Amino acid sequence: MPPTGPSPQIERLKNRSQFLAVRKGERRKGPFFVLDILDRGASDEAPRIGYTVTKRQGNAVERNRMKRRLREVVRLTAGFDMMPGHDYVIVARRDTLTAPFAKLTKSLVSRIGQQPRDKQSQRRAAEPDNRTE
Repeated sequence: MPPTGPSPQIERLKNRSQFLAVRKGERRKGPFFVLDILDRGASDEAPRIGYTVTKRQGNAVERNRMKRRLREVVRLTAGFDMMPGHDYVIVARRDTLTAPFAKLTKSLVSRIGQQPRDKQSQRRAAEPDNRTE
């Protein structure tokens, strides 16, 4: 059952430098979007969120519809799981446009609620394996 009550206070990412800073954080991939998360280390501040849809995903009408759907998911459910002092960037994929709203909601809530991976495993995943046996 979705949370009830007023939506939590969530601020927006407003300029390019803020969006680029979040790219240095953790990346969680899903079928409908990619979620980038950065811990700002300021647990007393509200979480911030930004939405990105590239031109490759469709024309302006379709891109705006994708952003509206994602904003509504965050407003209704996912915003309650966001941690204070964190920045979130949602990069939409084409399937965001046609996905059932319930599946979109479930996917975003599960990505936000995942436990963060430790830095060691993130580096290992990014580095190519140069060992020979």
